[in-house]
Amino acid sequence: MAGQQFQYDDSGNTFFYFLTSFVGLIVVPATYYIWPRDQNAEQLRLKSLRRVHGRCLWYRLRLLKSQQSVVPTLKKVCLLFGWAVFIFLAYKVSTLDREYQEYNPYEILNLDAGASVAEIKKQYRLLSLKYHPDKGGDEATFMKIAKAYSALTNEEARKNLDAYGNPDGPRVTSFGIALPAWIVDQKNSMLVLLVYGLAFMVILPVVVGTWWYRSIRYSGDQILINTTQLFMHFMYKTPTMNMKRLVMVLTAAFEFDPRSNKEAIIRPTDNIEVPQLIRELGNINVKKKEPPFCYPYSLKARVLVLTHLARMDVSQVIEEDQRFVVKKCPALLQEMINVGCQLTMMATSRGGFRAPRLTSIENCMKLTQMVVQGLQEAKSPLLQLPHFEEEHLRYCISKKYKVRSLEDLVSLKDSERRNVLRFLEEEKYDEVMAVLASLPCIAMETKLQVLDDEDSSNITAGSIVTVTVTLTRKRMSDVFEKEQETVSPAEDLVPEDLQGEPTKNKTKVWQNKNKVKKAAKSKKKKLTKKKAVSQQAKGDKAKQANGNVAGTEVTAAAKEEEEELSDKGSESDEAEGNKDTPSERDDESDKQSDAEADEVAGDDEEEWEALQQSIQRRDRALLETKSKVTHPVYSLYFPEEKQEWWWLYIADRKEQTLVSMPHHVCTLKDTEEVELKFPAPSKTGNYQYSVILRSDSYMGLDQIKPLKLEVHEAKAMLDNHPQWDIPETEEEEEDQEDSDGIEESEEDDEDND
Repeated sequence: MAGQQFQYDDSGNTFFYFLTSFVGLIVVPATYYIWPRDQNAEQLRLKSLRRVHGRCLWYRLRLLKSQQSVVPTLKKVCLLFGWAVFIFLAYKVSTLDREYQEYNPYEILNLDAGASVAEIKKQYRLLSLKYHPDKGGDEATFMKIAKAYSALTNEEARKNLDAYGNPDGPRVTSFGIALPAWIVDQKNSMLVLLVYGLAFMVILPVVVGTWWYRSIRYSGDQILINTTQLFMHFMYKTPTMNMKRLVMVLTAAFEFDPRSNKEAIIRPTDNIEVPQLIRELGNINVKKKEPPFCYPYSLKARVLVLTHLARMDVSQVIEEDQRFVVKKCPALLQEMINVGCQLTMMATSRGGFRAPRLTSIENCMKLTQMVVQGLQEAKSPLLQLPHFEEEHLRYCISKKYKVRSLEDLVSLKDSERRNVLRFLEEEKYDEVMAVLASLPCIAMETKLQVLDDEDSSNITAGSIVTVTVTLTRKRMSDVFEKEQETVSPAEDLVPEDLQGEPTKNKTKVWQNKNKVKKAAKSKKKKLTKKKAVSQQAKGDKAKQANGNVAGTEVTAAAKEEEEELSDKGSESDEAEGNKDTPSERDDESDKQSDAEADEVAGDDEEEWEALQQSIQRRDRALLETKSKVTHPVYSLYFPEEKQEWWWLYIADRKEQTLVSMPHHVCTLKDTEEVELKFPAPSKTGNYQYSVILRSDSYMGLDQIKPLKLEVHEAKAMLDNHPQWDIPETEEEEEDQEDSDGIEESEEDDEDND
């Protein structure tokens, strides 16, 4: 291209600038993301968890890994080497001389710009005597002085200097390339071409292809798409899935197949150890010929999961494979729950589509708890605590205490609890109490409303119902032995004349709701019996006083007395009312109407503010990204640290169907507000639903709260509303105004007549 020239960096100075920038762009972000976090902080965190989680398998594995791992040291060495290279390059760049300088002949001759020719000649003579080579001067400096003299004394050169800044005239446009000249040298062309081809034709396509191949095989939750399709097939095929069938479907996932996942391993010793474990487990449907349940990888994974749930001792090689299988199970079960929800939504939108039953989805949640805690379904939740064995349960399940759950154990007094756990030594007892105190205690509050509606409390057929559930997480240590000296809910039903002296009943925080209901029912029965006895006694006394008087006559006389009293009261009220003047009565009615209007306006403002606050909270929840690190789960046999998460959903337990899709609450650290939405039934009436909270980590901490739904008939839409009678054209608008004027004139004539 004419007038342009490409120049390579022969000295390599410009290349150092490029190389310094390139190394800095790599080292700075790599240090931020890759530099190992403070190992002391991790050690302090593990130390703080030692008292509670010291016996957990994941804690021991994490502690061992932090002590023996050399990866953080290697990362630090590589990053420090990168910083050393960056600092060296920066120092090299700072010491480089500026290669390009603007050519100024006046500066070379030490003259001011615009000096005369006589001054230029005089200065040239002085500098020539000083720098001429024959006089012992520097030849290079003398050449610069001679060139500057000729540029300033030649008229054409001086004009070019003033016009273009260069005595030779306009210069050629040059582009500098920050690459050393040896890269484009013909001698090194084959080597450069080889490196270029290797980088852009081999390494880059392989990296991109590997990423693409992995992305199309996995879903967003890093579950193989083939596994998702497998779960969908079997959940559609078996809508009601029991626990045994669920374990078979779970362990048939392709994550456990070595052909689909390189982490899964089939060992030669499996032919000896797996059959031995099958004999110890008993009936696990080994002879089932349905694929993929009959494949070796599925059978091995099933055996490993069942031995984990049974807490059986296995060899060290099998234990390594068992940890791999067990770590995958929670994510796979969550995917199975998502598949069940998708099938339920498809069944709702399409007629005749078969959806999985509620029991199948809830069994997935229960199996997650079982896998995390390493317990079978029928086992006691008390076995989640340390030092508890099967033979110790007989001390808890006694006729005196009947401790069957963690809540029952918490509700006991210290002396009773120590008596129940008398099989434990003091140190073990303290450890059990520390673990029990760290377990979660969730308070759940629900609020039912219809958002974006004038009357949010009125639920009409087909409207979108929003149930706002507020979850407050506390530790069981916060509710330990907090016995409130208040009147029990059952005593509120007793009239004041029958209560007598107020009694202080100690209601335990973990008291079962069923017990409270039973107590209330029993007290109701006692009250009805007492009332019946008192009425009978009054009737007997009346009969004894009046002889053989019929009960109907007594009631008739009582009615007559009541009517007389009511007539007298009405007469007195009328007499008092007549004392007021009509204007006073009008003022009072106006005041009452104003007060009622103010109350209605206040209620509307409160509802509007509540609606705006809920919308703002919802928007903030969408914008905020909360951390999924909540509280570490106490699990004796789970090989990986797991965070405490929950499922929240609404179900119709009578029809065994989901009303709202399960919401996986992964950010409940202290308080969390969740909105569950579902369409109201199309038919009016009363409906009984349940708000269910299930843990994905602990057994025996699930909560079920009733939800009553009263559905009213939807309001009919008003036809031919005047605000919608809008004329389409100007002519129609004029016709409408003329007709309105004629109607008004006719009405005026009628009034005059």
